[in-house]
Amino acid sequence: MTAVRAPKAAANPGASREAWRRRLLYAGVALVTGYCLVPFYWMIVSAFRRPTDQFDNTPLPAPFSMDNFSAVFDPDNGFGRSLLNSVIVAGVTTVLTLIVGVFTAYALARLTFPFKNAVLGIIIATSMFPGISQIVPLLKLFTDIEWMNTYQAMIVPSLGFALPLAVWNLTVFFRQLPFELEQAAMVDGCSRGMAFRKIIIPLAAPGVFTTAIITFIAAWNEFIIALTMVNRKEMQTATVAISKFTGSANFDQPFGTQMAAGVIVTVPLVIVVLVFQRRIIAGLTAGGVK
Repeated sequence: MTAVRAPKAAANPGASREAWRRRLLYAGVALVTGYCLVPFYWMIVSAFRRPTDQFDNTPLPAPFSMDNFSAVFDPDNGFGRSLLNSVIVAGVTTVLTLIVGVFTAYALARLTFPFKNAVLGIIIATSMFPGISQIVPLLKLFTDIEWMNTYQAMIVPSLGFALPLAVWNLTVFFRQLPFELEQAAMVDGCSRGMAFRKIIIPLAAPGVFTTAIITFIAAWNEFIIALTMVNRKEMQTATVAISKFTGSANFDQPFGTQMAAGVIVTVPLVIVVLVFQRRIIAGLTAGGVK
């Protein structure tokens, strides 16, 4: 007796479409990631080439050379002092931005006063002006008050660019924190200041930390202000120092040295982001779901 075979089940068209969507998504992510990483890969490869091999197109340097990194820290370049200047400017800018931004954002999130939303809108609107449009008046002002070639000439304008983003980000974050937490703390005997210091600030740590990282990166990478407000070599930041590298004869373009300096400047930022990526993501997504 011949057994009757059951017909094969028809393939699920929905599952097939979902699998194709997933493949397309992965392919898109891989394409975007590769597009973003290729310039950094080529910068690293160029940094480890010998100066005589800078125009080679091989995917890896052959042989590996540290000559470009040695040239970066040549005493004539003063790159070590420039790195210190960048740390000072970015660090002070970040600290001042957090101090002013936290109190401003808390007031905008918790207090009720006329035109509060208009004030927040004006703060955000100030960040929409291109930085280059503020250079001439700032240059005139700092010349008159004798701030040229000083740290404050780089820090104060950076504050103007960093504060609007910090205030906006922290205001949204503070609004997500339940007001009942402060009320409960004040019922237990805390003043509003104590409740803010002991309850709100610890809860707002992810948002504050994310704002600090974003502000530090923006201040670290700032170029046009540092280039305009400083003309003394010992006061210039790392980004300006890289743009002023000269070759062995002061006429050739030192691509390898610039690439090596770019690696030195970029690696600390990459390490910070990789180490604190969970805190950064937590701060960016906090309050996204009720």
